[in-house]
Amino acid sequence: VVLPAAAAARAADAVDYAAVRADIAAVLEDDSHDDGSYGPIFVRLAWHACGTYDKASDTGGSDGAYIRFAPEAVDGANNGLSKARARLEAVKAQHPNISYADLYQLAGVVAIAEMGGPDIPFRPGRTDAAPGSGGQPGRLPDAAQGASHLRDIFYRMGFNDQQIVALSGAHALGRCHRTSSGFDGPWTRAPTSFTNEYYRLLLEEPWVRTSERGVPDQYWDKKRELMMLPSDITLVQDAKMRVWVEKYAADEELFFRDFADAFRQLQELGCKRLSTAPVGADAAGGGSTATKSWWKSLFG
Repeated sequence: VVLPAAAAARAADAVDYAAVRADIAAVLEDDSHDDGSYGPIFVRLAWHACGTYDKASDTGGSDGAYIRFAPEAVDGANNGLSKARARLEAVKAQHPNISYADLYQLAGVVAIAEMGGPDIPFRPGRTDAAPGSGGQPGRLPDAAQGASHLRDIFYRMGFNDQQIVALSGAHALGRCHRTSSGFDGPWTRAPTSFTNEYYRLLLEEPWVRTSERGVPDQYWDKKRELMMLPSDITLVQDAKMRVWVEKYAADEELFFRDFADAFRQLQELGCKRLSTAPVGADAAGGGSTATKSWWKSLFG
């Protein structure tokens, strides 16, 4: 893998985040992996590293990068994520001063932007824990469950119904694999493009639940080309959540804004030593005028 920004990297005790972003972008594309991009699995890695947070006990979250080793690495919900961690080793080798915890989260941010999604403010400062020092397995959502389970999981982290639906929009990306989750297939027809298509499909397709021996139930479209999980379908079955599905299906700009805000919050759960200002797309000169205005409103 060629990392074009490596030569422009950091001073001895600093991290050049613009260079790290460029090098993450350089390892995204790979025709031999799924739909030609590691972007979706980088987003999944970032989300799963954060999704263990518990507000009541203030435990879990992305700080520590516990997802690198047992017990989190071997949690069934994290099956397949070793591929994402391995892919990012080339970036870590060129930027040894960035923590794995920051690298995994920045990889998710870069992947979303590179696949056409919003620029998400990223604040570094996470540190890496030692193997065997902790981890919170068993706290991630079970895709076979419904609204009550989703609320248990996301309310535990401090989110509300609107944010549950916004974060679920990441299912515009990637696909499920029998060997990882037991489910199979992509959610959308463009699994490497970040759009609001996921919501439109939820509302427009006549989803049919199927049961097959030895695998969990899931939903297929009429051509059996696209799938939805039971946890996806519950978003349109639950009246309070459906309101937001309809809003995001009709307004991609609203979805992008709400997703970016919720994903930023997700990434920072439990993190106590983050920088006061974001680094990344805006620091490197990127981002739209509207995005820059939003960043300023968040961080001054």
